[in-house]
Amino acid sequence: MVDKVEKIWFDGAFVPWDEANVHVLTHTLHYGLGVFEGIRCYKLANGKSAIFRLSEHVERLFDSAHICTMKLEQTQQQVVDACLESVRINKLEECYLRPLAFLGAGAMGLGSTENKTHLVIVAWKWGAYLGEEGLRQGIRAKVSSFARPGINSVMAKGKVVGHYVNSILAKREVMAAGYQEAIMLDGQGYVSEASGENIFVVKKGIVYTPPMGSAILSGITRDSVVTLCGELGLKLIERTITRDELYTADEIFMCGTAAEITPVREIDDRRIGAGTRGPITERVQKRYFEVVRGDGHPEWRAPV
Repeated sequence: MVDKVEKIWFDGAFVPWDEANVHVLTHTLHYGLGVFEGIRCYKLANGKSAIFRLSEHVERLFDSAHICTMKLEQTQQQVVDACLESVRINKLEECYLRPLAFLGAGAMGLGSTENKTHLVIVAWKWGAYLGEEGLRQGIRAKVSSFARPGINSVMAKGKVVGHYVNSILAKREVMAAGYQEAIMLDGQGYVSEASGENIFVVKKGIVYTPPMGSAILSGITRDSVVTLCGELGLKLIERTITRDELYTADEIFMCGTAAEITPVREIDDRRIGAGTRGPITERVQKRYFEVVRGDGHPEWRAPV
């Protein structure tokens, strides 16, 4: 259950939570053409708050809208300012922010182009997506029977509303079987990503992750991890990864704004490494949480 806050930003103005409603003929509700972001605000070690990589998230929101031929009425700076004000007006020290651009009511049909593009920003309190214990001990994952669509089937670099139907089905499938997260292969059978996270594999001290040219979302947390691995002196290689390489990995972790840095202790009933958070995962995770809370990379934090 999402914790209710006081105000939601809706097309340039703050409205009460219960008044942020749409018509049942909202185009995106029927056809899925919409774009969104997931962003986190953290309380810093000095007691203040900052939104992590806010400008990069807003830039990706606009890129996703461009991919989907959706014209946003706001500028990127206006959306940045609205996110910051959403945290302030709701008096939140830490929260998750969800900007969502969608096509409103009006014409129906796939070819409708005259519907207004609306933009909302919702902020709410949200803890660890895969659980606090998962951050420490790791989670159980399963390769889903649902594949990640190919790079010319969906526009993988856009964070598009309709894309997530496939991820939801994959997540529900593995949760019903007793696992916490789904891993999706691409059309060629290579490891793509989890239902909502990018994947990193550690073998003999080297960190591997699927390349940007594959059918993965260009994760902003992924980009942060790539940078931090370099600063930690870890060798990182972007290349295709096979399913059986997951089974024989020394460590595996997933990353995303919601999931942060989450270790994987088991995949398809096979223990990964020692069956708990590995040393390299712990180093990356520790450094990531240091940065989001104010230690280093000030350019990645937007002060509230």
